Amino acid sequence: MANHKSALKRIRQNESKRVRNKYQHKTTRNVIKKLRELTDKKEAEALLPTVYTLLDKLAKKNIIHANKAANLKSGLTKHVAAI
Repeated sequence: MANHKSALKRIRQNESKRVRNKYQHKTTRNVIKKLRELTDKKEAEALLPTVYTLLDKLAKKNIIHANKAANLKSGLTKHVAAI
């Protein structure tokens, strides 16, 4: 266990960030799953900008890689266009 005050604080910060990142990532995955299950094109097109925003936020905060966000956005765009 850490002995320095700064190390103890860093442990607390890391844990709170880990929980926050996990929540944001899981929420985004659930929205993507919901988008892929939609069969109505208008609903899918309405949900797409929300998914884009969530993916961009994850990429900006380095929760996921920027290229992964771009690949997901591209794939989801193709999926919505094919509905």
